[in-house]
Amino acid sequence: MIEVRNLTKKYGDHKAVDSLSFTVKQGEILGFLGPNGAGKSTTMNMITGYISATEGTAEIDGHDIFEEPEEAKKCIGYLPEIPPLYGDMRLLEYLKFVAELKKVKKSKQKEMLDYVMKMTSTTEMKNRLIKNLSKGFKQRVGLAAALIGNPEVLILDEPTVGLDPKQIIEIRDLIRELAKNHTIILSSHILSEVAAVCDKVLIINKGKKLVIDTPDNLSKRMGGSSGVEMKLQGEEGMIKKALLSIENVTDVSINKGKREEGKVYLTVYSSSTDEDALSEAIFYTMADKNCPILQMRPAAMSLEEVFLEVTKEDTNYMSRKKKRLLEKEKEKEEV
Repeated sequence: MIEVRNLTKKYGDHKAVDSLSFTVKQGEILGFLGPNGAGKSTTMNMITGYISATEGTAEIDGHDIFEEPEEAKKCIGYLPEIPPLYGDMRLLEYLKFVAELKKVKKSKQKEMLDYVMKMTSTTEMKNRLIKNLSKGFKQRVGLAAALIGNPEVLILDEPTVGLDPKQIIEIRDLIRELAKNHTIILSSHILSEVAAVCDKVLIINKGKKLVIDTPDNLSKRMGGSSGVEMKLQGEEGMIKKALLSIENVTDVSINKGKREEGKVYLTVYSSSTDEDALSEAIFYTMADKNCPILQMRPAAMSLEEVFLEVTKEDTNYMSRKKKRLLEKEKEKEEV
C-alpha cells in the first residue's frame, strides 16, 4: 500500500532524510520512531506530498506522490503534529469545509460527517467554536478531518498529543479499529502506545533507517539472548548456584531493587533460543532444591530500551549490529 524508495531531503548541505526506503502492507500499522530532529515529520510531509523530495519517491496504492499527486493524495488522510484548524469556525462547519476540499459528494456529506464525528467522539462539540475547544478535542477534530473521504492510508503524526490517559486509550482503540479498513503510519513519543498498537516499528536517526521489524522481534534481536524473569522462595546464594549449573545458562542477575523477606527476584540468561527448554530445566532444578517458583515470565527488552540502544549517538549501531552477526556466525561454526 505504501512504498518508499531512496527518499532523500536536503537543506543545503544538511540531509534531513537520507536514502530512506521501506514498505507498509495493506492493513498494517507502522510505528515510526526516532529522536527529535531524526527526520520523521519531514518524511511524512514528503509521503503526503506536502513538501518535495530532493531524491527518491513514494508510492501510495501504486500512485507516485510526485508524478500523480492528485491521485495519490486521494488515498491519504493526514493528521500533522499541529492540526491546521481554523479557530473561528465551528467544528461541524470546519468538517464541512474539509469535505468540500476533498470533493465529497453533497449527498454523502452528512453521512460522512456523522460517521467521523462519531468515530472521534466529537458529535457533542459540533456547534462549538474550535478556538474554545481543549487541546485534546482539537486533536480529535484533526483526526476527524483526516478520516473524511475514507482514505486507504492514514498518516498520523503524534495523534495522542494533549490527550488525557482515558482519551489516549480511546484513540488507541480507535486506531486498532481503523486498521481493519486503513493502512496506518503512526508517529509517537509514547513508546508503550506504539508497542501496544503497531504491527511493525521503524526507527530512524539522522534521517537514516536503523531497524524495521515487529516489536517482539526487535526485543529478541536486541536482547541477544533468551531469558526469564523470576520470583522464587528460598536462599539467594543456593538458588543462584543451582541456576548457573543449568546447561546453556550464561548469567543469573539478582534484582537488588526488589526486596521481600524469603523471596528472590532475578533474571536468568541463556545462550539458547529455546525458551521452553530453558523454562522446563529451571522448573525441575528448582523443584529438586525445594524452591517454589512464584512468578516466571520471558525477559525481553522493552521498546524503550530498544529505542535507546539503537539511537545512541556515542556508538555506531550498524558496526555493533555487524559485530553481533559475526559473533553469531562464529558460534554456529563452533557448534
